[in-house]
Amino acid sequence: MIRIILSIIILLFPCAYCSGIEHITPSMDFDTSKVVSGSISYTNDMTLDNCIKIALGNNPEILSAFEDILVNDSKIKQIWSNYFPQFSWQTSWAHIKQLQLSDAFNYNLEYEYYILGQISLQQLLYDFGVTQNQATIQRLGYQSSKETFASVVNDVIYRTKNAYYELLFSYEAEKVAQMNVDNYELFYKQAKALYTIGFSPKIDVTIAQVNLSKAKMKLISAKNLINTSTAKLNNVMGVPYIEKYNIKGELRYTPLNMSFADTIKVASEARPELMKAQIEVEKALQNVKLQKKAYFPQLEFDGHYQEGGKHWTSNNGWQIGLYLNFPVINSALIYNRIKEANHLYNKELAKAKATQNNIYLEIQTSYLKLHEKENQLPVASLQVKQALENYKLSSARYKVGVSSPIEMREAQNTLAESELQYYNSLYEYNIAKSELEKNIGMNLNTDSSFLGIKK
Repeated sequence: MIRIILSIIILLFPCAYCSGIEHITPSMDFDTSKVVSGSISYTNDMTLDNCIKIALGNNPEILSAFEDILVNDSKIKQIWSNYFPQFSWQTSWAHIKQLQLSDAFNYNLEYEYYILGQISLQQLLYDFGVTQNQATIQRLGYQSSKETFASVVNDVIYRTKNAYYELLFSYEAEKVAQMNVDNYELFYKQAKALYTIGFSPKIDVTIAQVNLSKAKMKLISAKNLINTSTAKLNNVMGVPYIEKYNIKGELRYTPLNMSFADTIKVASEARPELMKAQIEVEKALQNVKLQKKAYFPQLEFDGHYQEGGKHWTSNNGWQIGLYLNFPVINSALIYNRIKEANHLYNKELAKAKATQNNIYLEIQTSYLKLHEKENQLPVASLQVKQALENYKLSSARYKVGVSSPIEMREAQNTLAESELQYYNSLYEYNIAKSELEKNIGMNLNTDSSFLGIKK
């Protein structure tokens, strides 16, 4: 069933599906052997593409939205069933006493009446477009549910990307924290060795021990961040109990060669909410036309055949005819319903304009945010190189007894913070890019580039 739904998703909404993202060389070695606990043992490697595929097939919000499409499709067929013939069968027995005739003839008219069977056939021939309008409104509702489905798919893909990038960032944060611990352990061994030979005071060893303890605490928090990020990713994929998979991938920079005008043009054709707003306007217009037909009659064919009488089979009869049935007319009611429909139409026009304005603002905001994060990346990369250079100098100075423990600690903390900031900048850039993709309603094809830190 999941494969069928996935096939339908990809066929109906290719724009919303995020196809493969090119991989680039990471700035630091990435350990793909880390295993996340969870309950499907046959799942091994998890790339962003794999995560999106699992989410499309298992996220309950998508499945719910897909069922709405099928519900609205059934409603269209229900409307058109007005033109199908209606059959009925009736069998009855009645004991009748005519009160008025009994008074008139001064004796009781009391008898039993049997109907062995009465077959009735009713067929709507023409209703002057009322059913047509109703079917059109329901068909627009069906199209609206498809756009809602595309919007849900778009949102789930966006949240899957965010959770995936957050998990990648948590792995990078753990590596930085582990590197911090390793450096502070080295610092502690150096301080202890210098103290042993009488080259440095006891306070240097104590400071090194405190710094090492703090670094270990940060490493514990970093490992816990991996677990919580994994839980978030599993939840958005719709498989919270998934077991043992290897995360493959790393945070990377993929430049966007697209102008703001291009993003607006893409959104006008791909953003589901824009399409849905236009459909709702058309639905409101069709409702105005429908309300104006409240005065129109219905042309029907009606036929009956029955057998019965004083006994079950004593007599039979039939009746056929064409009928022009006019509705009960309440002019004030119909007038105000038409007035209400016109106001609803104007309301949908205003809502569509508001939706368009809000989407324009969303795209503009995310586009500017993306370029802001893009401009921060070279600065963050330069900070890491400067901090690494400073750390190497401080380390060399400390080994010969020129640098103090405080200077060494500051250099180490600056290096760890700058590396963490670099990966955070990459994370925020990728989040901004996925947000822009969500706001225009389409995955952006970009070329992967490496903005790395060579160590």
